[in-house]
Amino acid sequence: MLREVSYKTAAKIAAVAVLTVALAATVRAADDSTGNPVQAQIDHGKSTYASKCSHCHGPNMMNSGTITPDLRAFPDDKTRFVTTVKNGKNNKMPPWADILSDDEIGDLWAFISSRRKP
Repeated sequence: MLREVSYKTAAKIAAVAVLTVALAATVRAADDSTGNPVQAQIDHGKSTYASKCSHCHGPNMMNSGTITPDLRAFPDDKTRFVTTVKNGKNNKMPPWADILSDDEIGDLWAFISSRRKP
């Protein structure tokens, strides 16, 4: 009987340990290595920017000699940014609503707004 209780107790402890490790892994996946979810968003945005935006807007958010604006000077207006990315602009910037998810666009905003010129 005592042995049966010990096995049940050990099984419960093991289950709690597995769930704790799984929860910790989930939290780490949501945050970056510093544990900062905003920094994780910025990092994801930087990656998305490099693959989807830099060819027109330049690797440093400005591309001299083109019609694209210096994104470091983009106004602090997330709604305007999201609308522009989703719908395009003046038939010169294509719409990205069918290509980028809302989360990717939010990550782009986090990256771009983190690099804004004072």
